[in-house]
This record gives sequence, C-alpha cells and structure tokens, in this order.
Amino acid sequence: MEDKQCDIRIQVVTSYVDDESEPDSDRYVFAYTITISNSGAVAAQLISRHWVITDANGKVQEVNGDGVVGEQPYLNPGEEFRYSSGAVLETPVGAMQGLYRMKADGGVSFDAPIAPFTLAVPGLLH
Repeated sequence: MEDKQCDIRIQVVTSYVDDESEPDSDRYVFAYTITISNSGAVAAQLISRHWVITDANGKVQEVNGDGVVGEQPYLNPGEEFRYSSGAVLETPVGAMQGLYRMKADGGVSFDAPIAPFTLAVPGLLH
C-alpha cells in the first residue's frame, strides 16, 4: 500500500537567458523556476537537494547542498514553495534531474524525485 501521508509534487518551468549566454565561448545560461507542492496529509521540510546536470557532450555535473536558495522550506499540507535558480552549460541543449531529501513531521525522511527536464536554446528542438 502506497503511503499518501507524504506526497510532494514538483513542477519545473525553464527558460534560456540570452543576455547572459555567450555561445561563441560555449556558455549557455538557463533559468528554471521550481514549484514544490505538499499534496500529502503531513507537513514536511526540504532538507537538501541533489542535482544531476548533463550537457549534450555527456559532461555531468552533480550538485549537492542543504536546502534550496539558502532556505529549507517547511510545507504544511496544501502549501507550496516556489524559487528560481539557474544552470550554465557548455552546449545549447542539456538535461537536469534529481531529488529533494525531505523530512516529514514525525521524523521520517524520504526522497521527492525531480523528473528529468530539458534545457534548450529556443528553436533548437522540435
């Protein structure tokens, strides 16, 4: 039986930051906004993050850290937390995925997976 006590949903919106990118120098800057929603019945706090960022050359960057944007948001049932951050790639297309380590009230830790999403310069992918 699946435990619906803890149900964290993650939505991602990405954009290409043209004015900070330098394609001639293999520098492509992307912004992303993430919305973390607590759809479960128990409050939970985001403790840490783990990202895997892969560019079109297969270069992988792993990012681990406490919280997000300097915060460890605590989400009651029905609440959401939104933040924006960015990534710099050496190619015009890449992908990110990862997870948030969460701690529910009562002390149970669990991972909220972040499904893979694409970072791409507009017009490159159909």
